[in-house]
Amino acid sequence: MEKNGSNHKLRVCVATCNRADYSKLAPIMFGIKAEPQFFELDVVVLGSHLIDDYGNTYRMIEQDDFDIHTRLHTIVRGEDEAAMVESVGLALVKLPDVLNRLKPDIMIVHGDRFDALALATSAALMNIRILHIEGGEVSGTIDDSIRHAITKLAHYHVCCTRSAEQHLIAMCEDHDRILLAGCPSYDKLLSAKNKDYMSIIRMWLGEDVKPRDYIVALQHPVTTDIKHSIKMFELTLDALISFNKRTLVLFPNVDAGSKEMVRVMRKKGIEHHPNFRAVKHVPFDQFIQLVAHAGCMIGNSSCGVREVGAFGTPVINLGTRQTGRETGENVLHVRDADTQDKILHALQLQFGKQYPCSKIYGDGNAVPRILKFLKSIDLEEPLQKKFCFPPVKDNISQDIDHILETQSALAVDLGGTNLRVAIVSMKGEIVKKYTQLNPKTYEDRLELILKMCVEAASEAVNLNCRILGVGISTGGRVNPREGIVLHSTKLIQEWSCVDLRTPISDVLHLPVWVDNDGNCAALAERKFGHGKGVENFVTLITGTGIGGGIIHQHELIHGSSFCAAELGHIVVSLDGPECLCGSQGCIEAYASGIALQREAKKLHDEDVLLVEGMSMKKEEVVSAAHLIQAAKLGNAKADSILRTAGTALGLGVVNILHTMNPSLVILSGVLASHYVNAVKDVIHRQALSSAKTVDVVVSNLADPALLGAASLVLDYTTRRTY
Repeated sequence: MEKNGSNHKLRVCVATCNRADYSKLAPIMFGIKAEPQFFELDVVVLGSHLIDDYGNTYRMIEQDDFDIHTRLHTIVRGEDEAAMVESVGLALVKLPDVLNRLKPDIMIVHGDRFDALALATSAALMNIRILHIEGGEVSGTIDDSIRHAITKLAHYHVCCTRSAEQHLIAMCEDHDRILLAGCPSYDKLLSAKNKDYMSIIRMWLGEDVKPRDYIVALQHPVTTDIKHSIKMFELTLDALISFNKRTLVLFPNVDAGSKEMVRVMRKKGIEHHPNFRAVKHVPFDQFIQLVAHAGCMIGNSSCGVREVGAFGTPVINLGTRQTGRETGENVLHVRDADTQDKILHALQLQFGKQYPCSKIYGDGNAVPRILKFLKSIDLEEPLQKKFCFPPVKDNISQDIDHILETQSALAVDLGGTNLRVAIVSMKGEIVKKYTQLNPKTYEDRLELILKMCVEAASEAVNLNCRILGVGISTGGRVNPREGIVLHSTKLIQEWSCVDLRTPISDVLHLPVWVDNDGNCAALAERKFGHGKGVENFVTLITGTGIGGGIIHQHELIHGSSFCAAELGHIVVSLDGPECLCGSQGCIEAYASGIALQREAKKLHDEDVLLVEGMSMKKEEVVSAAHLIQAAKLGNAKADSILRTAGTALGLGVVNILHTMNPSLVILSGVLASHYVNAVKDVIHRQALSSAKTVDVVVSNLADPALLGAASLVLDYTTRRTY
């Protein structure tokens, strides 16, 4: 043990009230059970677990081989507001005897149900430490108030998102007692999708149903507006009947209004309709597979906006029950509806789509963090809670010594020679970088990308970095909407019509963005470099090839066929040297590293490259660097070639100025410092007077491609409202 005594096992009481909270608590329970040298586990079951109408779900706890210490019948039937209050009161009457017998060191309470409020109240009044799971989140209905009430009673907090953590801090909770761990259910979700699922689909929906061709519906009453939520449920069932797809409908929870919702189901004949399967409960392992392979999920369950995002399954979130929840791009909100038409239209928009997997609520490593947090609890510390005023200290949100993680991106740079993967923080710090030679074949290249990304994602956990997604910078023409490389440059072989998003997202369970390396360089400058805060600017990359990106009114320009900003292929001479693109006289044919290497080889073959102060080994390959060195040492021919290259680049920049009229031109890449003065000189001589005021600077970013790939992730927003 780390703090709570070397000989004392921490006695942990886990109390579960329903099928939903058990799905979050079970991974923690398994983790505690696996470390008997540190913990003693007592399980208390109450609430709707013990009601036949809700599936007697306590049985799944027994099937998971947990010993149930106590069963408490606490639900007063009636399914109205008064019954909820009476159920809380009954639980408060029964719990003290149980807690007196168990004498736990700490009680783990989940979420925002009225049963959980009774648990937290009892434990707090009996001086038992409380660890609250999923505090700080925001949603609709009475659950919001209950969740925040439990927060004020709890001594320790495990939250799932950065926003939830900030809410807890703003509620004056002690930052040292808050752990940003992610949702425990994600530890199971992210390893579940590839398991056998067809038998599960057939079991619950029929032999003739195919993956992505059915709907899962789960809708609960909204206790603060029961009448309206029942009306929404009626409209939902009407829309599902009209949509005419096989649908698995789960019965609602035990909240006030659930009885009326069941009456609506029976009135519409849902239990006997050939397209519907109505069930009280589905085991969580099987439910995971059903939503992972559904064509759509519809309803107002938190599962739709939280867990289902891990699979990229389309979700239609109905009404106000989840208002305020953080959601991925797979969620389409229907806030209100007077007829079934709006819901039906939402089904037509969403059904059968596949979105990038989202990890807003977890990365699959929550349980190890929670167990470590439990071990750090010092039972000798005073039990009395301390509240922190003012709510948020300016420096505390970035302090990783307080058990929080740095929001980061996995950045991938596919160059002509090397393949690089890096963990990049929100501030643009490259936390760790991996470099390998870029394989020559598609299969080997994709295999290496996946291997390096998996290694980096695993290392990110040890580095306290929370990976939000993967950004990929690659040469060639890219469709960023689909994540597909359309056409590659000749520098990267077997790299056309390549879908990068799908395989990487499937393996890492992360959203993936892809863009051209020139565009990524411009994005890097916009977020981290000279372009920060500049409305209109152009970035030119001077390296092996010539590329670039254009920022206009703060936005990146892609063009109608994703061919914008191919700046290296601006023609500056009708009879110039041949370019790799097949044309003649392009900037790239004059000023790229390949072009300079070509000219250096010509001088070397004529034996006029080397001058005094230079030497080359016999096996050494002639490169652009030798040409630059020769020019610096007084080789007139080498100097003339560089001046011509600088002039060509300058003429290209003048064309850009006359077309886009940016206020800033940023030269990036290894050759930028050699060209900057020549470019300024050409602008002075050739540009219109109104364009001569442009600033031309050399980038100060060490890795613009990686930083640009990271900015694809770090700048992305996922919230959508319908």
